[in-house]
Amino acid sequence: MNIFQQAGDVMKLRKQALEIQKQLAAQETIVEENGIRVIISGDQKIKEFSVEGVMSQDAVNALNKAIKQSQEAAAKSMQQMGSLNDLLGSLVQQNSAKKS
Repeated sequence: MNIFQQAGDVMKLRKQALEIQKQLAAQETIVEENGIRVIISGDQKIKEFSVEGVMSQDAVNALNKAIKQSQEAAAKSMQQMGSLNDLLGSLVQQNSAKKS
């Protein structure tokens, strides 16, 4: 596979990923319970938050900020786990090589 074909494949994957993001953003989940109404998009952004019919943009902004920070923390933890798994995998391979 040449570099131009690889670049084309990457562009194709990027286009597909952007389309999926667009589709997720268009999806909505609505939860109404005990006078509270929340609408969240498939890309996990709060679109509406109201209590007893009273909407608060400040609450929406705070909720979206909390979700984003939570996602960033989870991604960081997963990266660290990936690095740890790579390290453990290397150690296992080294130990296997020593036993052989």
